[in-house]
Amino acid sequence: MKVIKKNATEMLDKAKSMFGKQVENLARQEEKVRALISGVGKKLVQFGHHPTVVKLVEPVSVFIRMTKAHFNGSHKMAGSTLGLVLLGLIYFVSPIDIVPDFLGFIGFADDFSVVLAIYAKVKDEVEEFLEWERTEI
Repeated sequence: MKVIKKNATEMLDKAKSMFGKQVENLARQEEKVRALISGVGKKLVQFGHHPTVVKLVEPVSVFIRMTKAHFNGSHKMAGSTLGLVLLGLIYFVSPIDIVPDFLGFIGFADDFSVVLAIYAKVKDEVEEFLEWERTEI
């Protein structure tokens, strides 16, 4: 278990170094966030049949809903959580990351690791959001 945590942390650190500046700029530009969410949706449709992507659908879907709620003002996230969630979405949608997606299963393994590492890191806020969402619907 320690090895998995260590690898996830390393992947997250690499993702931050690759896309950190982009996330900082993006967090202040709602229009670009909408474009990012659209790109994530297109990738989910395009690769949704792939077994690894299927495992990513739920956490990525939660990240999308959290981001939309944040920007429409109905459920705000902490700034650090917003940054991590946007990092996860950017990393997922980017075809060029630590392991390029065109490599099939191996290419999605890093996306999976980064998204799940972020999901685990922001788990309390995710659970709080899901509870809020259940009461709003």
